[in-house]
Amino acid sequence: MPAEPATRHAPQGLSDRIAFGLTKLLRFLADVFFSKRYGHRAVVLETVAAVPGMVGGMMNHLKSLRRMRDDEGWIKTLLDEAENERMHLMTFIAVAQPNWFERLLVIIAQGVFWNAFFVLYLVSQRTAHRLVGYFEEEAVVSYTQYLAAIDAGEIENVPAPAIAIDYWKLPAKARLRDVVIAVRADEAGHRDVNHAFADQLSRSGATHPKLETAH
Repeated sequence: MPAEPATRHAPQGLSDRIAFGLTKLLRFLADVFFSKRYGHRAVVLETVAAVPGMVGGMMNHLKSLRRMRDDEGWIKTLLDEAENERMHLMTFIAVAQPNWFERLLVIIAQGVFWNAFFVLYLVSQRTAHRLVGYFEEEAVVSYTQYLAAIDAGEIENVPAPAIAIDYWKLPAKARLRDVVIAVRADEAGHRDVNHAFADQLSRSGATHPKLETAH
């Protein structure tokens, strides 16, 4: 199994600690509710994961219009992140086949999280990006555990859905394991970008930093 890209950001200051604490609380609730049902966990959590990029992209789009200046690439990066997370969701719907209760939970979770994250982004853009960075750290952990369960034979390594093969350009005979590795790599990238955004906002006093140093 490829080594886990296990980068962690140590909380610094009250804002980071709040984001970190909220992440750990939500992680605990997800562990209690889903246990080792990783495919079903992915369906619900990827619905939530697709929200921050869309909110951030929208807010930076409006900021760029108001200030009449270039966004330095933030809008495309955030909207691409939202689309990538949406494709994760479409993939795991094909894998896990969620039941009616999980579909209802998706609707509720998305409605609550959209409004909460929108307010957070208005209040503190830096905290919002830090929160997403911590969410993605936990996503990397979850997908690493998913891989371990597949390798241990606890979860069947079924053929990869066609949508995943097309999206990630996987081999025609790709399996679920290949999909999880691809998704985990995506989440590690989102983690690094959002932590970098938060760091830059902190250094710049919440002004709009340049994107290129975030990679």
